[in-house]
Amino acid sequence: MTEHTAQAPESRSALAQAVVEIERHVATGGWDGPVRVFALVRTAAALEAEPALAHQLPPEVLAAAAADPEHLTSVEQEGLPASDDLEGLLGAIAWPPTVDGAAVTVERVVLPPEAEDSLPDDPQEAVQALMAHPDRQDVRLAVGVLRDGSAWCAIRQRALDADQAVGQGPDAVPGLIEALRATLV
Repeated sequence: MTEHTAQAPESRSALAQAVVEIERHVATGGWDGPVRVFALVRTAAALEAEPALAHQLPPEVLAAAAADPEHLTSVEQEGLPASDDLEGLLGAIAWPPTVDGAAVTVERVVLPPEAEDSLPDDPQEAVQALMAHPDRQDVRLAVGVLRDGSAWCAIRQRALDADQAVGQGPDAVPGLIEALRATLV
């Protein structure tokens, strides 16, 4: 595991806001969606490098960038190859230095640990048992990281599908955080 420097509170706050906005954006499309990947760029720096961008951004984004130099804009990456292997997809991504961070959304089925112990060893049988299990939970994970080591996660359960019920925290999905950080080196 890579050591990361202490994150500035402003950086983490901007990342948390960006991840929550990404999750809410993806949620408007409903459930059973594909993996989605986003580049994160500091809005003020992007505007300085490319002033014409100001004509493409909503006024509230321009105001947020003027008020907070850490404000982040997400840019969805379209045309990525379809992949059942999230780790393989992320392993094939390398961001240029102009990208300050990355985010991903993915849906998963989770079980309580005690229920996982009773799944069959055969992979196909395990998937069938998982999908039929009464304690299964469908969740959407939104995870973002910055080059300074900041990370933020937002988790929405299908059973509690409301913006105010989205769980958040800096380290809720450690494996996905590390996979995303690897795309920034």
